[in-house]
Amino acid sequence: MKKVLSLLRQIHLYLGLFLAPWMLIYALSTMAMNHREYFKEHYGGTPAKWQVEKEQTLAPPFKADASAQEMAASILQGVNEYGNFNANLSRDRQKLTINRSDPVTPRRFTYTPSDGKLVIEKQEFRTTSFLEGLHRRRGFQSSFVPDRLWGASVDLVIISMVLWVLSGVWMWWSLKPTRRLGMVMAGLGCALFALFLFSI
Repeated sequence: MKKVLSLLRQIHLYLGLFLAPWMLIYALSTMAMNHREYFKEHYGGTPAKWQVEKEQTLAPPFKADASAQEMAASILQGVNEYGNFNANLSRDRQKLTINRSDPVTPRRFTYTPSDGKLVIEKQEFRTTSFLEGLHRRRGFQSSFVPDRLWGASVDLVIISMVLWVLSGVWMWWSLKPTRRLGMVMAGLGCALFALFLFSI
């Protein structure tokens, strides 16, 4: 029993230290989302501004019938910009908008095939956008290795949370002096959770 408790304590300790940045990000980003109106007022109630970073002419590096994703991938490769993105092509195929989802500096690329003009804009940095972007960031839907590694790290956070709960229950039950108060706290927590679950 002592060996098991010692192992559980070590799991708590070292997983907590390793995953501290992720837990901090999720805590702060949840606060930002929960109090969005306050932070919106802090920034004057206006959306984050886009600033033109560069303009250039780019010969179409793709076929005339290329899809929006293919066009976007070719353009981003041409300007040495790599990472997760989404693309939207207008119905008349005269305007391609690419949003590069960089958590620190999101960029927007607007390309007009008729004249080959490419406008690159960057979004001003805002703490709330940064935190929410990381909170919502997905990994396995992307083909880029860093995104997939991010997805794997999020899975590790999920597994660790489950382990923390289960190992915490095990350690609580193994320490007899804590059983009575522990039952009271667990009961209150479950009751409050049930109240929220069925009333909101």
